[in-house]
Amino acid sequence: MKHSLFVVFITTAVPLILFSAEPSAFGAGNLNNPKPYGLTSSEKTILQNKEKLHKVVVKSNNQANEVDSLRERIDGLQSIIENLSRQAHNNKVTIRKLEKKNSDNLSNSDEYQLRLSDLVQKNTQSVAENQKLLSQEYVTKVEFNTLIEDINRFKDLIAKEMKKRSSTKTSQTSKSSPAIYNRAKSYYDKKYYTKAILDYELLIKRNYKPAYAHYMIGEMNFSRKNYANAITYFKKSSSLYSKASYMPSLMLHTGISMDKTGDTNHATAFLNAVITKYPNSQESLEAKKYLSL
Repeated sequence: MKHSLFVVFITTAVPLILFSAEPSAFGAGNLNNPKPYGLTSSEKTILQNKEKLHKVVVKSNNQANEVDSLRERIDGLQSIIENLSRQAHNNKVTIRKLEKKNSDNLSNSDEYQLRLSDLVQKNTQSVAENQKLLSQEYVTKVEFNTLIEDINRFKDLIAKEMKKRSSTKTSQTSKSSPAIYNRAKSYYDKKYYTKAILDYELLIKRNYKPAYAHYMIGEMNFSRKNYANAITYFKKSSSLYSKASYMPSLMLHTGISMDKTGDTNHATAFLNAVITKYPNSQESLEAKKYLSL
């Protein structure tokens, strides 16, 4: 961060005023953005559901198209079979006419054999052409069954996923809030951030230490360099409890996150606020170093 080191004399209320600003000041929370960031847990759930629904619709449409394609191919096969049947019938009629004509009018059996041979040749050629069409249009029972199996597997997958989510939710809700709190902390210490975030989000829903839960989710997003999301959670945590012991870290990481997302003015204000309000803290030293970069 290219800044000279300076200290802005700012009251302790300034960070809170910054946090209480409209979400647009942080550039986060817009679900209509093609790449939304800084979403709350509820907004993330909505976005995830929209994405999953879109994938299901696409998958369903693709399968519907495959079924339609098979139906068209089967219709083509039926048309070919009907054509073969008509040609076979016509050939029989022609042969009978030739036989009758031969018996009535032809005295030369060679001429009869010649016409019959010509008819057979034409019939053979027609059969060969139809066989070629059959090889292109024919849908085997195996192919059709494979498609049906794919559709059924997709349905089973959705059902299992819904059952799994329901089972997981039941398992989570059966635990006490203190037990979930301890488990979340254990996950965090092991850097199992995905599992830890799920537990902290559950604590937020239960309104069990929500300020700390928001702060911890913000910290994990900060560690993952998801700076816009981190700002959202830090902001909410500060609005819930502004006198927490972790406020120096929260303000320091908020300032760095703002700088990383291009909001240098607010970033400088937050970092100087850390220096002013917590002059003897480790976070104050880190803020000074960051400003001097």
